[in-house]
Amino acid sequence: MSLQPFSAFPSLADSVFSDRFSRIDKLFSQLTGDSPVTAAPAYDLQRFDRQRYALTLSVPGWKEQELEIEHRGGRLSVSGHREKESQETSGDSRQEEHSWLHRGIARHDFQLSFSIPEHMKVTGATLTEGLLKIDLYQEIPESEKPRRIPIVTDGARTLEHH
Repeated sequence: MSLQPFSAFPSLADSVFSDRFSRIDKLFSQLTGDSPVTAAPAYDLQRFDRQRYALTLSVPGWKEQELEIEHRGGRLSVSGHREKESQETSGDSRQEEHSWLHRGIARHDFQLSFSIPEHMKVTGATLTEGLLKIDLYQEIPESEKPRRIPIVTDGARTLEHH
């Protein structure tokens, strides 16, 4: 499982350390033969305005029924679980006709978990050409928005704090 913080202002230092971690992880996975932790799909986070965001995951070859999106509390989880191929469970004659000579496309199950801000809602999801796009909307209630408080002095003048 991979935990990713959702931030409207990603830090340059975070991306530098993340890249270094990915390189080290790939090196150790090559040495040990284990699958790397970073085998989770790549993703983009896009901000359209102050309230609308889109999280796009690269999931080529995945079917809609193999993907699951769950929003609970302050967490957005996206997971993928591959179905068994129907050709593997079919009769022997079919397996003789169709067999793999090389299978280099990764088919690992994955789970990504994002910590998202309060009042963030998932408004929809689409799967098109190997990209899973999750639309997000953050609606902050009026009672929690910052507001200016006027300052009244002894005289008739009113000052506002900027």
